[in-house]
Amino acid sequence: MATETITYDYNYETSSDEEPHASPCNLSNVNYLGAQLSILYYFMFVLSVCGNGLVLVIIHRFEKLTTVTNILLLNLVVSSLIFMSSLPFWGVYLQLSYWSFGEAMCRIVGTVYYLGFYSSVLFLTLLTFDRHLAVVYSLTASQVRGRSYAVISCVVVWLVSGLACIRPMIIHTTFKFLNTTYCQDYPALNLTSIDVGLLRKSGFYIQLILFLIFPLAVIIYCYVRIAITVMTSKIVTKFKTVRLIFVIVLMFFTCWTPYNIALMMQDKASECEQKKKWAYALEVTRVMAYTYFCISPIFYTFVGKKFQNYFRQLLVNRFPQLKKHVSVSQQSRTNMSTKSTRNEL
Repeated sequence: MATETITYDYNYETSSDEEPHASPCNLSNVNYLGAQLSILYYFMFVLSVCGNGLVLVIIHRFEKLTTVTNILLLNLVVSSLIFMSSLPFWGVYLQLSYWSFGEAMCRIVGTVYYLGFYSSVLFLTLLTFDRHLAVVYSLTASQVRGRSYAVISCVVVWLVSGLACIRPMIIHTTFKFLNTTYCQDYPALNLTSIDVGLLRKSGFYIQLILFLIFPLAVIIYCYVRIAITVMTSKIVTKFKTVRLIFVIVLMFFTCWTPYNIALMMQDKASECEQKKKWAYALEVTRVMAYTYFCISPIFYTFVGKKFQNYFRQLLVNRFPQLKKHVSVSQQSRTNMSTKSTRNEL
């Protein structure tokens, strides 16, 4: 899933001492579209810093890291910020059509990109699973859902994400082709102790299975169980909750499924026109996928009345003149920590 500038369709049948040769399939028009769309990366970065920063401020001011949801949410926000921190570099790369930050930064930015993406998806899945436990098994889950459970879960997510980053750390580097410096998976890389071809192919299936199919399966299962539980209970706001569940799942599908389909189809395309077609689709769907990282933590946070009250209180504290126009519940003024997640949906 690396962001890359592709000028030609490379012929990978080269030795490690040779530059990859270009085939007649010129994708420079796709590069131009990618360069234009990459301007959005800067706005996404600013929006992500502001939105996720606001979430961090609210957690710091009004919440304590004593609940599972707060710990998971904090890690989700951090992972999203890690991912989005790479976008300005990719934006410059796409607009200049060459990498200007050096080999070390190429590896660092590539690793940060993958680490942020992998951990964000897993934390989103973990947060969904935790809400499933809180709603479906509300009576018994409290014995399991302690701070130790949250910390261990976060450590496992960061460990799995870090291990998944080993592949891009090995083959993601700079190389020159037609006097232009690129930063991406080096097509002619040859390591005697590692099967680079197998390593390159495994990256696609790791992302597809571990970071798309598995999360989607878990999210769908959890929210189906949540929906059934809510619909069969006597919760007054059950219809709003079911609608919210549908929107969350739909947002995940809408943002990420088109990108992965385009990525898979471009990888399998053999003819030049097919490659161009899916390359165009990949540039557009990539922006959709990145947008998800801008809005998902904010969306998860502000759907709850508690965080809405905290946000309004921040506004009133910062701008007292808004007190007449912004209502803040007394509970949010007096209760600065949450002991359960029953009202978070």
